[in-house]
Amino acid sequence: VGCSGGYSQTTAAARSALDLGRPDQALLELNQNLGVDDGSQVPADTTGDVALQLLDRGMVLQMLEEYAHSSRDLEIGDREIQMLDFSSNTGADIVQYLFTDDTGTYTAPAYEKLCINTMNMVNYLARDDLNGARVEARRLAVMQRYIAQSESEAAAFLGASSYIAGFVFEMSGDAEEAMRWYDEALSRQTYAGLGEPVRRLTARTGYRTPRIDQLVAEMPACEGDACDPGPGADVLVLIAHGRIPSKVAKRVNIGRALVFAAPFMAVGNITAARNLAAQGLVTYVNYPTLEEATVRWGPARATMDGNPLPLEDALSLDVEARRAYEAVKGQVLAAAIARMITRVVAGQAARAVAGGGTAGAIASIGTQIAMNAVDTPDTRSWGMLPARLTIGRVRVPAGTHTFRIEPASSLSKKVDTAWWC
Repeated sequence: VGCSGGYSQTTAAARSALDLGRPDQALLELNQNLGVDDGSQVPADTTGDVALQLLDRGMVLQMLEEYAHSSRDLEIGDREIQMLDFSSNTGADIVQYLFTDDTGTYTAPAYEKLCINTMNMVNYLARDDLNGARVEARRLAVMQRYIAQSESEAAAFLGASSYIAGFVFEMSGDAEEAMRWYDEALSRQTYAGLGEPVRRLTARTGYRTPRIDQLVAEMPACEGDACDPGPGADVLVLIAHGRIPSKVAKRVNIGRALVFAAPFMAVGNITAARNLAAQGLVTYVNYPTLEEATVRWGPARATMDGNPLPLEDALSLDVEARRAYEAVKGQVLAAAIARMITRVVAGQAARAVAGGGTAGAIASIGTQIAMNAVDTPDTRSWGMLPARLTIGRVRVPAGTHTFRIEPASSLSKKVDTAWWC
């Protein structure tokens, strides 16, 4: 019996379309999976894996500039998707642990939950809806507090998310709140492009921190009218590169799996796994892993009226995905080994009941095959998030301006075009 791909197999055609620069085809594939005719429709049942597919579709709709429908899909997913929690002990979790990894409600790693509100802020900004963007920023703050308390401070913040939220409140005229968010963004990394906006905001609020003071001190000196940019507008450029690595099903040698899983397993299970391996009854386990990167990205470029527009790397979601996966890899393999032991023990029990001999062997093999067939590694993930985010910002005078954005070139040998912006 082959190693089933589960969710990743279901969405493979849509991901392939994205990798070939065809978001329109990806939308068709996802609509077919969801059983609807177009992106304006939502299935009657939005629970389970449907919610995850709606998150995927929300990103494709954003690429196609269907921002209102993208917001709707992301908000549905936000309601349905739970946070990853290995401490629960519900019936679905027991089934998931013993038999299959893709049973029960999908539980998301921290970065995925944060990205829902982040990407939806982008949707609302693109629609010039600051009220909706502020609502998403406040939802983001709630999720950050929850993750900080339940997981860690490090997992609770993405610099680009705080940057975008700060921009939302700055454009809304709330200087104090904007400065708080910008300070949070600066705690994650240095954003040179925030220097001038932060200096302007310091004239309107008493919010100060050492990070803010240092950024302002590094700005070129100005006095009086020289500090006033005059009438005009702030333009925020967000470039999204590529696609985050998705989970895929993989077989791994039982000995190698035990190296990672043993710290998370009971001694009895470790002994049982080694004994089964020594008898040749099992040689591998099925488990979910991240696909290998097929694309490397060169730097994106942008110009305004023919002049270079400085861009800054703001977020590496491909790195976040791998970090989140490595944090739970041991538990994932431990669960896969526990399921493997259950299958073999069930087969041996079936053989004993059948009385051994040929009939017992057939019963044992049949039982193991049946249980192996339903052992589908959990390959669910929000696989259509961008791999990288780049931010640029510029203050422009009143009038007409021409922006040109050249997305990062693909250096992959496997695809000709694999970017979107």
